[in-house]
Amino acid sequence: MIQNEDLQDEIGNNHIATSAQTPLRDDAFDLSDDQKIELIKKDVESILQTLGMDLTDDSLKGTPNRVAKMFVKEIFGGLNPNKKPSSSTFDNKYKYGEMLVEKNIVVYSTCEHHLLPIVGRAHVAYISNGTVVGLSKMNRIVDYYAKRPQVQERLTIQIVQELQKVLNTEDVACVIDAKHLCVNSRGIRDIESSTVTAEFGGKFKEVNVRKEFLDYIKLETKFH
Repeated sequence: MIQNEDLQDEIGNNHIATSAQTPLRDDAFDLSDDQKIELIKKDVESILQTLGMDLTDDSLKGTPNRVAKMFVKEIFGGLNPNKKPSSSTFDNKYKYGEMLVEKNIVVYSTCEHHLLPIVGRAHVAYISNGTVVGLSKMNRIVDYYAKRPQVQERLTIQIVQELQKVLNTEDVACVIDAKHLCVNSRGIRDIESSTVTAEFGGKFKEVNVRKEFLDYIKLETKFH
C-alpha cells in the first residue's frame, strides 16, 4: 500500500496533473501583495539559513526580498485575478472566415511540483464566429496563465477555455512545446527532451481542420 507521502512524491516526480483549475484556497487574496512579500521574505530567509548560507554577505543580503517580490509581482503574478488581461473583441467586419494562428508565443512558467522553470512556445488558433480579438491579447492570455505554479496540461486547457469564453466560440486550439527544468536539470537530467501538449475545441476536433492548424505551425517564419 502506497503511503500518502509516497503518493505525493510519485505524483510530483511524474508531473501528474490533478485538476484543470489552479488549486487556490478561498482566502488566497485576503492578504495584500505587500503582506505576502513580507511573509515570503521571512520564509526565504529561513530556507537559506537552514541551508547554511551567510545572509550577512553583501551578495545575499537582499536575496530574500528579491525572491519574495519576484514570486508575488512577477513569476506568480498570474494568480491574481486583478491582473487578468482585458480582452476586448471586435466585429469581424472584413468577414475573415479562415483560421487565425498566432504561433511561437513565448512561454515562461513554473512547474508546481518542484518550482522550477518551464520554458517553451505556445501556438494558438481560432476560427471566428463573428468576433475577433487583438493579436497581442492572445499573447497576454498565454502569459497570464503561465505566470503561476503550473502543469503544462492545465496551462494548455486554461488558454483554450479563456479564449473560448472571450470569443464566444468552441473553435479554439492550443499546442505547447516546452522544456521542464525539473526534468532537464534534476532527476533524470535529460537535457534534450521537451513536452508537447494540445487542446482542440469545436471544429479543431475534425481531422482536416486539426491537420491544417498543425501544418501552419510547422511553417518557418522568415524576415528579409
